[in-house]
Amino acid sequence: MQAQLIIAAILGIALLLVLIIKFRIQAMVAILIGAIFIGLAAGMSFEQIIDSVNDGIGNTLKGIALLVGLGSMFGSILEISGGAQSLAVTMVDKIGEKKAAWALSITGLVIAMPVFFDAGLIILIPIAFSLAKRTGKSSLYYAIPLLAGLAVGHAFIPPTPGPILVATMLGVDLGWVILIGIICGIFAMIVAGPIWGAYCGK
Repeated sequence: MQAQLIIAAILGIALLLVLIIKFRIQAMVAILIGAIFIGLAAGMSFEQIIDSVNDGIGNTLKGIALLVGLGSMFGSILEISGGAQSLAVTMVDKIGEKKAAWALSITGLVIAMPVFFDAGLIILIPIAFSLAKRTGKSSLYYAIPLLAGLAVGHAFIPPTPGPILVATMLGVDLGWVILIGIICGIFAMIVAGPIWGAYCGK
């Protein structure tokens, strides 16, 4: 029985990846299809699968829906209004081109909290390329710090969905998640961003 559950989970994840990557099916729909497939492969009835999916989605959303919804709203405002680009340009102007990699890291960290990673990347990556062209340095010198900031902001610090979901599942106070996420995230961003970017840029 345990082996059947493991095999069902592996096949379900493989199906999920195929649906999203190859067939470009919307992620939520693909997750539902994958969940149904795993349930059937594990020997559950349709009624049990529906109840399980309802309970799982309901318990998850009741804890994170409001925060994720507000974060998405603020992120959309930043994206559409051009606030994200303005923040990046202002940071670079204030800190100076010599420390522009640090400015891009910090901007990425701040922007990725309300804006999803891919949206933040699309908005800000032209600034990294523009700086590389203007200074004559490798694009990696600026792109790596930006990516590090975006990744850390998106993975470590609420209101992004991942940390909120983990905090809800573990029953951890969200304030502590934000505090520890910022402390750990800053160190990770510095090492993976400006330091590693300067090395890659050579």
